[in-house]
Amino acid sequence: MKLLTDKRIGVLMGGRSAEREVSLRSGKAIYNTLRDLGYDAAAIDAGSDLCTALKSTKVKIAFLALHGGQGENGAVQGMLEVFGIPYTGSGVLASALAMDKEASKKIFLYHKIPVSPFIVLGKEHRAKSMDSSKVDFSLPWVVKPATEGSSIGVSIVKEKKQIPSAVKKAFSSSERVIIERYIEGKEVHIGILNNSALGGVEVRPSLEFYSYEAKYEKGLTEYILPPEIDRRAYERAKETALSAHRALGCRGATRVDLRIDGKGNPYVLEVNTIPGMTETSLLPKVAMLAGLNFSALIEEMLRGALDESKEKEK
Repeated sequence: MKLLTDKRIGVLMGGRSAEREVSLRSGKAIYNTLRDLGYDAAAIDAGSDLCTALKSTKVKIAFLALHGGQGENGAVQGMLEVFGIPYTGSGVLASALAMDKEASKKIFLYHKIPVSPFIVLGKEHRAKSMDSSKVDFSLPWVVKPATEGSSIGVSIVKEKKQIPSAVKKAFSSSERVIIERYIEGKEVHIGILNNSALGGVEVRPSLEFYSYEAKYEKGLTEYILPPEIDRRAYERAKETALSAHRALGCRGATRVDLRIDGKGNPYVLEVNTIPGMTETSLLPKVAMLAGLNFSALIEEMLRGALDESKEKEK
């Protein structure tokens, strides 16, 4: 089999975000697959000495497996741009926008992409109780950090007495907090690869919602492929997800999370620019449904980075 490149590929994993452990699992799966396919790959734990590590390992292409924090908010992407190292996934601006739920929601609204009604609490609300009467949509609510991933710091609020603790929890992970109306219905995640919608998966967690534990602990979530929604709703979900991906200027592989209400209407929750690549992750499941096994998915993601690099060189 002919390799896409003979250049050394650095798999960037770990990092210093709250999602470090999951990132390490994603990175190891990617690294092992690249090695099995015959690529010259190096595993790099993206700590404070990342610049030195990239130079010492003589990496020519970066395969990003960093979740959350600087690895997903555009900071690492900017550093790689300065170094002239091609990398998988979205660029600096798209990564930053997708990681910031307030910014991304406002862009979705501009492009008439449906999102749940929401408000934003700034850091001035940290030290005082929130006046729930100023929220013009009814309970239940979802309270979450504006700049965190993997459902970290997220709470479902069904009663007013739960509000203070939920807001405090979200503020522990971010200087801004999003409060949005909870959409009754199904949760569907759509996989996007190189500007095409691969398909989707419906998630049915045994816990209250698709939390960090439900995402990464085996047996806590049921995965339905394809989602058990009618064909028209499924097509609309895929179209909406692709629109969200494009609105932020994303590239490569993303996963778009949506809620589908009882009438089949999709609402975008967020776009993940570096989806998980563990044994329980959703993008590999969706790719398999579309006929791409894990190895083929890895190579397609790598191909996207190489194609983007060639475009820049023109």
